[in-house]
Amino acid sequence: MLDSKFSLELVDGVPILAAPEEIDITIAQDLRAALLDAAAHGPGTLVADLTRTRFCDSSGLHALLSAQKRTQAAGGQILLVIHRTAAPRVFEVTRIDSLIPTFTSLTEALARAGQPNGHGHARGA
Repeated sequence: MLDSKFSLELVDGVPILAAPEEIDITIAQDLRAALLDAAAHGPGTLVADLTRTRFCDSSGLHALLSAQKRTQAAGGQILLVIHRTAAPRVFEVTRIDSLIPTFTSLTEALARAGQPNGHGHARGA
């Protein structure tokens, strides 16, 4: 069951999980569980909407990577949407953006979700 800290929306069959403003050790495992719960809607692409997220620590990054790994093992993948004014620097410095496809808008991520494998990066586009 989805945690009340997160909202889930389906757009054209693609689950979109909206993350909170801060992702730290107190919420990281809830985020991971919510991502895996959202991914349970079937194999395919899941969008993690981090446009409201202003802070993400290492436990949050670990939760995202862990969920991506589990989702990929099931034949799907996670796409991240990170707004330019949010916390993208931590994703660039840690190279998470090279491990999980990252976009600057939900529209870009949803367009990529409709393509085979959903691969690609649209940061800064």
